[in-house]
Amino acid sequence: MDIIESLHWRYATKKFDSDKIVSQKKIEILTEAFNLTATSYGLQPLKLVVIKDKELQKELTEHSWNQQQVADASHVLVFCIEKVIDKKYISQYFNNVIATRNTPEEIINPFKKQLIESFDSKSIEEISNWATKQAYLALGNLLTVCAIEEIDACPMEGFIPKKYDEILNLNNLGLTSVLVLPIGYRAKDDMFSEFKKVRRSIDETIIKI
Repeated sequence: MDIIESLHWRYATKKFDSDKIVSQKKIEILTEAFNLTATSYGLQPLKLVVIKDKELQKELTEHSWNQQQVADASHVLVFCIEKVIDKKYISQYFNNVIATRNTPEEIINPFKKQLIESFDSKSIEEISNWATKQAYLALGNLLTVCAIEEIDACPMEGFIPKKYDEILNLNNLGLTSVLVLPIGYRAKDDMFSEFKKVRRSIDETIIKI
């Protein structure tokens, strides 16, 4: 399939075939795609938890408004944001830039100083909102990659982050969950797979200037 056909093929899967498992090779494609997602300033304030433990998935289902996709999916991907984006975090990013590109510090330092001052002036809520927007960029990227790889997925906001954080021990990692993406393969009797896509027309959504 070409990319447009792939995007027509994908839908928010309502019922997964619990016997079908996404291969490790495809999981590695998804994790690399996650890592390559564009983020503001390149700071990557995100981490991805990849769950393939069925008992854990069943436990998390209770805290996902009992959406069965979490239990039946091959894997559950949990998008998390860093709780703290401070001088230390930003400095580590620029150290990586220097190590990767061999960029002189005198070129790096003005922008580094500007970013540190900018984030130092932001509230915890502002930083959290900013980081969450980056998680949505990663989610959109993975939905497209899933479609290309013919992996079914169901993006979810309907879960209880505090419970996920507690069960997955995210607080101790300085993280909090913001989005969930069960992935796998659609069940043959998921009637939603046959539904036509409902979208506004191109003329309604595209403005040409």
